[in-house]
Amino acid sequence: MGAIDIIKSMHVRDLIVEGKREDGRGLMDFRKIKVETNLFENAEGSAMVDLGGTRVLAGIKMDVETPMKDTKDMGNFMVASELLPLAYSEYEAGPPNPESIELARVTDRGIRAGECINLKKLFIEEGKVWSVFADIYVLNYDGNLFDASALAVMSALSTTKVPKYEDGKVVREDRSASLKLDNFTVSTTFAKINGRIAIDPTGNEEGALSSRLTISNDGKVVRAVQKGISGGWKEDEVYDAIGASLEKYKELRSHIPKVR
Repeated sequence: MGAIDIIKSMHVRDLIVEGKREDGRGLMDFRKIKVETNLFENAEGSAMVDLGGTRVLAGIKMDVETPMKDTKDMGNFMVASELLPLAYSEYEAGPPNPESIELARVTDRGIRAGECINLKKLFIEEGKVWSVFADIYVLNYDGNLFDASALAVMSALSTTKVPKYEDGKVVREDRSASLKLDNFTVSTTFAKINGRIAIDPTGNEEGALSSRLTISNDGKVVRAVQKGISGGWKEDEVYDAIGASLEKYKELRSHIPKVR
């Protein structure tokens, strides 16, 4: 961490003690959210999310594959992420790094545990199922990639059109059926900074935090929890974060387009 980063972190920590943030938000306020969908004709579904200064793009592709050996009557759902060098000076081109792997897994877990996609309905016939691939591309980093990515993938899935499958071939020119979603999950990430808890941390705030907690929920039930960084959380802090996460569901869900 350079001298400028240290100064930024000290400033963030000093502010948070007073219940203040650099951008004037309250501790439990999200930044402005903007969602755009149907960006690419060649993708089955797509969405771009701006969460403050963070920008994430998600694309959905579907293909017919062989099912997993232990789930022969179920389709597949997979998430991958790429931290593009243009998004942040510390990102480098090359194979997935631990940060991109964690981002993909946390996003995948929230949607999978929320049973958003009924994988049994992706079964076509013996030995053939639909696989749904979600690719996340970080275009600009300013903190909280988890919540932006979850919102981007869910929004892309909600606009996904399933290609037609006939005579053993995928006909992408015929995409009239929408991918059916049984549930919708959102992600809420909390930063612990100087003993205080703040939602939706910016890049500067992530540089100052001692621990991070990401909670996925569907407005009724907590579906997944991921703790990041080495710092600890007290029991009451976790319960408070869960309560705040459930309260934020309606706000975040309103940005996800309805399945058409």
